[in-house]
Amino acid sequence: MAASARLVVLAYYYCLLLLTMASAGDVFDHGRHGTSLAQVQEAKTSRCSPASVAGPPKPLLIAAPCDAGEYPVVVFFHGYLANNYFYSQLLQHVASHGFIVIGPQLYTLSGPDTTGEINSAAAVIDWLADGLSSSLPPNVRPNLTAVSISGHSRGGKVAFALALGHAKTSLPLAALIAVDPVDGTGLGKQTPPPILTYKETSLHVPAPIMVIGTGLGEVPRNVLCPPCAPLGVSHAAFYDECAAPACHLVARDYGHTDMMDDVTSGAKGLATRAVCKSGESRAPMRRFVGGAMVAFLKKWVEGRPEWLDGIRERPEVAPVVLSAVEFRDEYLAKD
Repeated sequence: MAASARLVVLAYYYCLLLLTMASAGDVFDHGRHGTSLAQVQEAKTSRCSPASVAGPPKPLLIAAPCDAGEYPVVVFFHGYLANNYFYSQLLQHVASHGFIVIGPQLYTLSGPDTTGEINSAAAVIDWLADGLSSSLPPNVRPNLTAVSISGHSRGGKVAFALALGHAKTSLPLAALIAVDPVDGTGLGKQTPPPILTYKETSLHVPAPIMVIGTGLGEVPRNVLCPPCAPLGVSHAAFYDECAAPACHLVARDYGHTDMMDDVTSGAKGLATRAVCKSGESRAPMRRFVGGAMVAFLKKWVEGRPEWLDGIRERPEVAPVVLSAVEFRDEYLAKD
């Protein structure tokens, strides 16, 4: 009887392990919602005609669930000189799991100073309360009690800048996700305004933080092209300075632009492959980034930790090899 009882207990825990692995892996696949993808043009202004409240301050790409309901909102800022539609597949992945994801086009061309795009990002967030609902599918409603912000490369720097108060926004912050963030061209060469302080856990953000990194981002593509995410101003430096709660996941065999769409057109699109060192295929990295974002948002926005906990306990469920899986828990930081 005792032996059979032990077998029952072992079987129970084995089933729990399988469920944890399955639930963690689910986020890396397309979710249960069909999605819509819409471009919204920015409001036109003139001296005689102020901007309409219905039009956003910047062009937007909006991925949303097609099913009726109320969904949390995530704003995703594109990387340096990239187009927002280079991330359409990533945005739709996140949206398929029950989030409204907004990708503003902050600029077409830009110099080293990010102040202008930080202010533009804040203006987009301030527009959401009055203008977003009219740009969504029928019966799809945004939950704007708080907003999550995310960004890739220089867009990750913009997200950190907003969270740190470099520009004021009208909505509370729910979560911050930085995808291979970059703060300049190299150690000691930060672009204004600098975010990194080079002091451990010095970045106190009023929300939990996820930093996603790439193993190849710090590697130059060739002798003519410097690294796209240089050591000392990229993901590891950002995570080192994040106060708890924070986590850090690094895809070992993938590069700085590998979470973008399979096809990125035009001269800028060609540059995403020609300038940065890349992995073999973009699809696994895109699934990983999308799934990690979903798992993090589900824990910190929806109060459902099982997906992120599953990745933490079983990193092998990710579709890529992870060279770093780090968590800085709030309760540990207080000890």
